[in-house]
Amino acid sequence: MKNSSYRRGVAIAAFAGLMTAGSSAWAQEAPPPVAPDNTKVNERDRQAGEPTADSQGNSRSDVDTTKKIRQSIRKDKALSTYAQNVKVITQDGMVTLKGPVRSDAEKQAIEAKAAEIVGQDKVVSEIAVQPQS
Repeated sequence: MKNSSYRRGVAIAAFAGLMTAGSSAWAQEAPPPVAPDNTKVNERDRQAGEPTADSQGNSRSDVDTTKKIRQSIRKDKALSTYAQNVKVITQDGMVTLKGPVRSDAEKQAIEAKAAEIVGQDKVVSEIAVQPQS
């Protein structure tokens, strides 16, 4: 009896060792994550005169406008992560929206949120629809 308990313990320890070795081997075989590539979008933003995040106005009015639009977008949980991360840039009361979204409906929803806060005539949309592939 004593001998069978010992054998059972050895077998369990061996099995646990194989499982641990196997799982660490699997972890080592996983391919490295691929970094996202938004180079094409960034090239567009490098063109002279293109509003970028660093050209955000510093006046209290511009900062408040951007904050209100950003909060309105973030509250809408129906929007994709892409849509919730659209750039909102306010300069002298004019709002520029930039970035990718997953559908025309998301694009229209974000544009409507901005227009509700500053008016349709003060919103420039450079939002691109890029469906999930």
